[in-house]
Amino acid sequence: MSTRPIPPLKCLPATPTGPHPAEPAPATPGGGAAKGVAEGVPSSVRSDPQTGDGRFPVAWLTISAPRGAVPTATSTCECGRNLFAAGHRKALALIDDHTRHRDTCPLRITEERNVS
Repeated sequence: MSTRPIPPLKCLPATPTGPHPAEPAPATPGGGAAKGVAEGVPSSVRSDPQTGDGRFPVAWLTISAPRGAVPTATSTCECGRNLFAAGHRKALALIDDHTRHRDTCPLRITEERNVS
């Protein structure tokens, strides 16, 4: 059996051995202000330009039920509510309580009255 000849390896370009100082960026003519921006007026990047429908989250229900572990639930609300439950029955009870809280929360009642 004959052995195959090993193909020559590609040569990589030689890399410099020492650090080199960074070169400054070329100067742009006309100053540093962007076109269309008045002098002395700070510019800012806008957030998402899409406008919402006026709704925003007030209450959150977080449920964690990993397989073979104890399920947990957390109910938090902007009104100050912050409840936690661990175990099947307690987590289910907190879920029901969170649903009832949506109808009685002072923040939601106020928001609904202001919209009408």
